[in-house]
Amino acid sequence: MNDYYADLGVARDASPEDIKRAYRRAARTLHPDVNPGPEAEEQFKKISQAYDVLSDPQKRRSFDAGADPYGGRDQGFGQGFSFSDVMEAFFGAGAAGTAGPRSRQMRGQDALVRLDVDLGDAVFGKEKELTVDTAVGCGTCHGDGRQPGTSTRTCDVCEGRGEIRQVQRSFLGQVMTTRPCMTCQGFGEIITDPCYECSGDGRVRTRRTLTLKVPAGVDTGTRIQLAGEGEVGPGNGPAGDLYVEVAVRKHPVFQRRGDDLHATVEVPMTAAALGASLSMDTFDGAQELDLRRGSQSGDTITLRGLGVTHLRGGGRGDVVVHTMVQTPTRLDSEQEDLLRRLATLRGEERPEGKVSNPTEGSLFGKLRDAFKAR
Repeated sequence: MNDYYADLGVARDASPEDIKRAYRRAARTLHPDVNPGPEAEEQFKKISQAYDVLSDPQKRRSFDAGADPYGGRDQGFGQGFSFSDVMEAFFGAGAAGTAGPRSRQMRGQDALVRLDVDLGDAVFGKEKELTVDTAVGCGTCHGDGRQPGTSTRTCDVCEGRGEIRQVQRSFLGQVMTTRPCMTCQGFGEIITDPCYECSGDGRVRTRRTLTLKVPAGVDTGTRIQLAGEGEVGPGNGPAGDLYVEVAVRKHPVFQRRGDDLHATVEVPMTAAALGASLSMDTFDGAQELDLRRGSQSGDTITLRGLGVTHLRGGGRGDVVVHTMVQTPTRLDSEQEDLLRRLATLRGEERPEGKVSNPTEGSLFGKLRDAFKAR
């Protein structure tokens, strides 16, 4: 009589988990796809027959009592040995699927919608109403998929199991395979009278409105997750999540760079020369800008803490104002005379100007000077 414990390399008091682990370990090594050859094939049949006996409590008790369930005959996997055991040996539990009918209730898909917001909403945050078209549970059948007052019938093909089992002969012996029943789609039951409202799906599409709190500091591309607000699953299953992707509209004055807001203010030549106090509208109201004497184009004035709120953490960015000095293009005779007198007083009637080489101080200029020195 075969010693199945020795074939698997386990003790006689080995637990079912130990037996399964030993079989998986040996199957990975001896499977013909991994280790071809007649010797490995015979060894694989041997450990498979041993596992078939020791993994079945009734067969194992019979073997321990001194009776060989196979009578010493080599029958591969025996009668109805499940192919899922081989799959588990290579891919782990669950690789061959789960037995029994599947539930009509399944989790719904996640949904993604876009929300356009103004820059001011991004600075301080705001509650917005969001309209979405999504799937919700059917109110007529409440997810059953059948017309109220009717019932389902057991599938005649799979007899309620939701799967079809087939036993085939192979070099391994008799191998049992399973596949979902095509008649009932794996549910085990057939809806004879589908719901008129949802056509048996258990859900319908509708439009609904949500109130969304847009957090301060969001930017274009920020995604907000609303758990459980996505598509309801088939059979009125759990809803997926709703993701809201924010798009911040362009502002006519401010340009956002990170959490700072940049703007450009045009000032007359005289105000730039003499200095002035200007008023500028911000998201925090009107603010005074102190333009220093002799301001030039490109100078900046920073208003601390008046920019966009940091999305993570406290505080806000800044408002950075860039000055642009306006040079008058049309002068009347009196204005021209005044400017000429000013030029005379400053000794600028014939300005020489300062011409600089754009390559001076650059890497190219330094290389040029080095070659000249040689």
